[in-house]
Amino acid sequence: PHRTELYEEPPLGCWPIVYSPDYNITFMGLEKLHPFDAGKWGKVINFLKEEKLIADDLIVQAREATDEDLLVVHTRRYLNKLKWSFVVATITEIPPVAFLPNFIVQRKVLKPLRTQTGGTIMAGKLAVDRGWAINVGGGFHHCSSDKGGGFCAYADITLAIKFLFERVQGVSRATIIDLDAHQGNGHERDFMDDPRVYIMDAYNRYIYPGDGFAKRAIKRKVELEWGTEDTEYLQKVQTHVEGALNEFKPDIVVYNAGTDILDGDPLGGLAISPQGIVKRDEVVFRAARSRGVPVLMVTSGGYQKRTARIIADSILNLHSLGLLGRERPACALGSPSLDQMIRDSAKDFSNLS
Repeated sequence: PHRTELYEEPPLGCWPIVYSPDYNITFMGLEKLHPFDAGKWGKVINFLKEEKLIADDLIVQAREATDEDLLVVHTRRYLNKLKWSFVVATITEIPPVAFLPNFIVQRKVLKPLRTQTGGTIMAGKLAVDRGWAINVGGGFHHCSSDKGGGFCAYADITLAIKFLFERVQGVSRATIIDLDAHQGNGHERDFMDDPRVYIMDAYNRYIYPGDGFAKRAIKRKVELEWGTEDTEYLQKVQTHVEGALNEFKPDIVVYNAGTDILDGDPLGGLAISPQGIVKRDEVVFRAARSRGVPVLMVTSGGYQKRTARIIADSILNLHSLGLLGRERPACALGSPSLDQMIRDSAKDFSNLS
């Protein structure tokens, strides 16, 4: 496989939290035409900075996925289609994009999505190395190798898993836990007949995409009713996450942590409270970490102004419970500590023997 910059080692001291200011889509107010808060990723980072959990030099800078990276999953034909502005307008559900010259669409709409996709791929390797990683963006679960939709132009979840399977020794089984309000039909289509990937998906059964074919790939299907509330939701998540991890022992958990389950979300149709979302993330991290399975979290859908605060609160909660790495990173680009060097040389030695 080709060498990719996405797998270069970040500085040891950094948190495995991946982000770039390039994630945010801001362009002539176009982003306001979609219910999505297209600046939510930057807001999450700002909240975490205010709480002194992170600083700019403590997080991993996401890099844009190149065509060569994307071709690990996507067909050339699909990538060529994105050179048509009307195709991108359809995928992102922002109709006026159809009338923009494609070079502007590439720079202002697709580059942010490619950078978030690069971030998910990077976070996959980081999760295996560090036990956990969070891409503050990503989670484009409606995109498959040859078709985008629902604001998802690149199949970042599929890409992260395929990258790990092809390039990281000892990773040959993955579990996707998809708790966005919508069915994750993109990765489901991509892994339809792949026994190495186990998919659990909990979603509102009445909303987009209603992809009956893709549902055949789901090993644990949790179909929710309109207006499902915290108690029932958390009980189902707890039962099925535990069940999924007992049934299939993965080398990585990819957790699609959409916040569009929040009460009042215009698209999700569920009624989960902010506290319920924080608790849900805790349930998933606890289940994975207690089994020693690395977990990669992506933030996916969530279409209200208050979702950025909830994502930040959830990360702060995971940290305060010790479900992220216990130690605060020394950081940033300084030299590694002595015990880190000793640990590394011990690791190199054991690799030789």
